[in-house]
Amino acid sequence: MKPREEDLRIWAVIAATVRPLPGRAVPRPAGKLPMPPPAAAQRFAPVDPPRRPGQGAPQGIEPGRFRRLALGREAIGGRIDLHGLGQDQARAALAAFVIGAAERGHRGVLVITGKGTLGDGVLRRRVPEWLAEPPLRPLIAGLSEAHRRHGGGGALYVALKRRG
Repeated sequence: MKPREEDLRIWAVIAATVRPLPGRAVPRPAGKLPMPPPAAAQRFAPVDPPRRPGQGAPQGIEPGRFRRLALGREAIGGRIDLHGLGQDQARAALAAFVIGAAERGHRGVLVITGKGTLGDGVLRRRVPEWLAEPPLRPLIAGLSEAHRRHGGGGALYVALKRRG
């Protein structure tokens, strides 16, 4: 059965948004692909451009350290609860908290953001971005979603670098 022109057009739009694995090409269906309309390609384009290494949010905490934090074998140096704060207030409070914790020599802290409505809260999305920006980025060794006992998806473990 030969694909319809509309099916080929939809495939072309979707295939244009896919990044293949290294060494692989984007699969093409048999037959001639019509060009997708420009508006459709923009509508389905990826939102986040690919990031270079070292750019963007900090990487996850190494597994052994995550396990020690989750099991309580490594102390959580401090906690901050950002519930009920606006973005500007939360950002300022987070910066002051992380800088203070780093100055006190804490190695790991807990940042409680809450899950937000339908699990997609503004603070939950923005905190990793804020931690990736100066002056906080040089202090952060990594971050990971907290274990269920510490808030799960509504909280983050933030690993801090050693003072040097």
